[in-house]
Amino acid sequence: MEGITEKTANKLSGYLMLFATIALGAANIYVLILGIRAENPGVLWIVIPVALIVGLISAGLIVVQPNDSRVLILFGKYTGTIRESGFWCINPFTIRKKVSLRIHNFNSEKIKVNDLHGNPIEIAAVVVWRVVDSARAIFDVQNYEQFVAIQSETAVRSLATAYAYDSSDEEKASLRGNTQEISEELKKQVQRRLEIAGLEIIESRISHLAYAPEIAQAMLRRQQAQAVVAARQKIVEGAVGMVEMALKALSEQHIVELDNEKKATMVNNLMVALVSEVSAQPVINTGTLYQ
Repeated sequence: MEGITEKTANKLSGYLMLFATIALGAANIYVLILGIRAENPGVLWIVIPVALIVGLISAGLIVVQPNDSRVLILFGKYTGTIRESGFWCINPFTIRKKVSLRIHNFNSEKIKVNDLHGNPIEIAAVVVWRVVDSARAIFDVQNYEQFVAIQSETAVRSLATAYAYDSSDEEKASLRGNTQEISEELKKQVQRRLEIAGLEIIESRISHLAYAPEIAQAMLRRQQAQAVVAARQKIVEGAVGMVEMALKALSEQHIVELDNEKKATMVNNLMVALVSEVSAQPVINTGTLYQ
């Protein structure tokens, strides 16, 4: 069955064949009544075959709803797919397999996996998919819905091991910090795995992401420490810039002449005032810096 692709099946209008079946059945009953009145048993040679034909035509009548399809198999051979919704008549000997063309959601279970740095994390994803080739979905995989579940979980595991949960380096992508990029990469990986089954991935995204419970508290403290260090770094950089600006303004405007010792004292006071976590208490100096 390898290499099978979807094709359109041969069909007739169900309404036309239904009308023909009713007309043929009525005519057959009329002939049977005439044979009974004439006490002619030979009429059965006409009535019975016609009744079988009517039964076969009726068995070939099917209804296809919108966004549904029927894969037809005749004596082990794929004969085509009906995608058009409506009332149709097909070969009564064909086996019909229903395939939904509607959009499906798959919510993966929370799985535990190690990220790029070896930290255990919990991750889950949502995959939105639909069937685009019903023949491949039926013949190329055992169960295409189960295939979606297994391959999606495999893609999530592969993605989680390729990225870190979080990264302090803005140039490196992480699971938590680059959600759009991670979603696109997940979609590509899932699509590559499900293409063989004639399925299309419309959207995929991470629905749950967290550190595993055994390291959650430790990683939270590390994140808080990293946040404090990063904030302190920004504060110090800003304070240095403000001190530099103040010294430059005092010098250019000739407000006061400062030697190296006075500059050092002023820098110390400004840095303490700007960097300190509590409000600085001003001290008025009525004396001199020199002994």
